[in-house]
Amino acid sequence: MSVGVLLIDDEDLFREDLATLLRDEGFVCRTAADGEQGLRLAEEVAPDVVVCDLVMPGIGGVDVVDRLATLAPDTPVIVVTAHGTMETALEAFRRGAADYLLKPVNPDELIHKVERVVELRRLEREVRYLRRELSEARVGTYLVGESPALAEVRRLIEKVAPVDSTVLVTGESGTGKELVARSIHEAGPRADGPFVVINCAALPRELVESELFGHVRGAFTGAHRDRPGHFELARHGTLFLDEIAELPLELQPKLLRALEQKEVLPVGATAPVRTDARIVAATNRCLEEEIEAGRFREDLYFRLRVVEIRLPPLRERREDVPVLVEHFVRRLNPRLKRRVLGVDGAALQALMEAPWRGNVRELENVLERAMILSEHETLSLDDLPVDLAGSLGEAIEAPVPDDLRQAARAFELQHIRRVLGEAGGNREEAARRLGIDASTLYRRLKDREEAG
Repeated sequence: MSVGVLLIDDEDLFREDLATLLRDEGFVCRTAADGEQGLRLAEEVAPDVVVCDLVMPGIGGVDVVDRLATLAPDTPVIVVTAHGTMETALEAFRRGAADYLLKPVNPDELIHKVERVVELRRLEREVRYLRRELSEARVGTYLVGESPALAEVRRLIEKVAPVDSTVLVTGESGTGKELVARSIHEAGPRADGPFVVINCAALPRELVESELFGHVRGAFTGAHRDRPGHFELARHGTLFLDEIAELPLELQPKLLRALEQKEVLPVGATAPVRTDARIVAATNRCLEEEIEAGRFREDLYFRLRVVEIRLPPLRERREDVPVLVEHFVRRLNPRLKRRVLGVDGAALQALMEAPWRGNVRELENVLERAMILSEHETLSLDDLPVDLAGSLGEAIEAPVPDDLRQAARAFELQHIRRVLGEAGGNREEAARRLGIDASTLYRRLKDREEAG
């Protein structure tokens, strides 16, 4: 397939000479006499590479590089510069230019550099494709479990990952909101870009603006040099804004502008900086209530909530506990230098009955503590924390309702969980013991939990 080159230069003779040279070498070459025309052509024809003069009237080469970073971020740009404009060339590199040519242009060097950046682009696409194939094969693998609730989360991740829409992840603390954000990043076209995390609740109030948007030298006491913010650091990647409800009210309009205009204004700067970072935000609060209380802007809420993914608490997907236990034991063994094989039936049943107010994070912490203190290869009920065991007893010995049908449902749910625990969490084995198939087992669990 022929390689398409877009040549942008305001000197007619120079432009046509280079175009003829490129066409003679087998390239498909289109030309533009200025930056504005070049940007229009770039959108229309999607060239494989752009060769652009730096000094032109109107939209200059640096601006072309900057705008192409948003319009066509994977299209390499070779800038053409004279000796006296090397400082401008360096600025173009900072904006994303792939290479440069010095005037007068050497024909062999031109052909070599065009072929080089096109080959690099091909290799980058191949790497991106392979990463995407790998990610698609493991969408949501950070999210461990087989419950219908988690399957719905994975379905939403698959839908939203390929596009750049803003996503709001909601759920209680410890449910794995950052894991959802990371899954979205790795399953999408930005997987080869950075995944940048900022916790809005963990930053001192006076530093939030600088951390998000950056600052220039001298903007405030201690600002000894220019420093990019997280929006710039996440360029071509994903910016995860955790605990977004904690963002100070006075900074929310600036965040809204960054989302809508795709540009940020560093502290102390007079000119905005373009950004193309994809935004995923998360909160464990109800933002509707925060809006009612006057602590969160409604327009920002709707801009963040293009797609919402709600992570269910662990108590709503108890059937995932056995899988999570196996996952955490396997992952913790090397770090703790242990060889724990798993948990026994009684301990697993107890873990499935626990209230898990701290969700998956609490389960992991409980297992880590048990693995550190236990001297056995299989964890038992005695290895679980006393305070957790107390709450387990309350859950297991819950009073049976008087209503006959409700009592039957409660008994069936407790019986299924007991058999599942005795089967070591193996749903096929538990279903065999119960005389039903595995899909019926989980449907019964789900129906009884919702009814209870």
